[in-house]
Amino acid sequence: MSELKIALEEAAGEGIISSSQAERLLPYLNAKSIGALPTGHALSTPRSLDDSNPLEDTEAPRFVRGFHDVLITIGIIVLLVGLWGLANRYVSLLAIVILAEILVRRQRLALPAVVLTIALIVWLFHTVVSYVGSTQGLVDNATIGAIVIAAPFPPLLALFYWRYRVPLALALFLFSLFGLLLAAVFYVVGSVTGSSNVAIDYPITTLSIFLIAALGSFALAMRFDLSDPGRVTRRSDVAFWLHLVTAPALLYSTVLLALRLELASGGAVFTNLTDALFGGYTQAVTVLIAVLVMMLIGLVIDRRAFVTAGLVSLGLATAAILRHNNAGLDKVGFLVLMIVGLVVLVIGIGWADLRRIVVRRLPAGMQRRLPALR
Repeated sequence: MSELKIALEEAAGEGIISSSQAERLLPYLNAKSIGALPTGHALSTPRSLDDSNPLEDTEAPRFVRGFHDVLITIGIIVLLVGLWGLANRYVSLLAIVILAEILVRRQRLALPAVVLTIALIVWLFHTVVSYVGSTQGLVDNATIGAIVIAAPFPPLLALFYWRYRVPLALALFLFSLFGLLLAAVFYVVGSVTGSSNVAIDYPITTLSIFLIAALGSFALAMRFDLSDPGRVTRRSDVAFWLHLVTAPALLYSTVLLALRLELASGGAVFTNLTDALFGGYTQAVTVLIAVLVMMLIGLVIDRRAFVTAGLVSLGLATAAILRHNNAGLDKVGFLVLMIVGLVVLVIGIGWADLRRIVVRRLPAGMQRRLPALR
């Protein structure tokens, strides 16, 4: 039953119009395309009114249109988990496809679409990792194994997006291409250097590659973002998912590389990062500066993912700085929670005002390309 028909029946039920008037109005309004949803699902197609976000929050796609969506999603998760434990893995894949046909292609339910896309990724990852783990030649050669793991994702996600037009599927398709490219780059670096484990033997090179990939991902996300500054089409939804993953990738690749360069005297990078967060004052300040810069970027482009991505690092860096200023060990944890909570509240409550303060100091040409101030 169309939403227009439901609305007319409700109007008749409330006595606004008669039942006969509702019956005559329905074909007339349909012929005029009044109340009809867009038929296309391209990226440039505006979201339906039911899917659009209110003006005060145009950042994220709207996942839930009612408890019906939540109930359906719970059913999907329970069913797939049960099938995973009882049946062959290909039965789970068949169930994902059938559910996608019904709930995504026909009913266009947003939250089930997200869950089914994630279920497909989990299924594929488990399948390819199981294959690589059972093949000794791929276990012994990590770079080839990474390529084999990454290779199936782009074609499957491209097919899934082509069929169902889920923005998350397109974002994951783009990330899978980045992953495949990264695996190929590490294979080339390993072949040139003769290293069987580039990440361990060349940590600075590895982190530099990750940072370049994160910057490339950020540039791609901004391309989608700037193509829809009003955030009224599905391009904005794709940008949302790209930023959601790009923000922590950009933050931690920057922080790890900066700390590794500061601590280049020796030791493993992850051990040094732990020492820096809990022991090194200079390194803690470096982490804090990186987090604040990321938050500033988030304000400029109106993406809160750049704020939330750094909260853990903000807490750890704040704890290290407090310890170096002789704060009592029994109070550090509570002080960190209070400071991080205060930062979140100030940014969350004052987001629009802070954006105005920051964005209005940018060049006029840049301001015109950014999401509108509210």
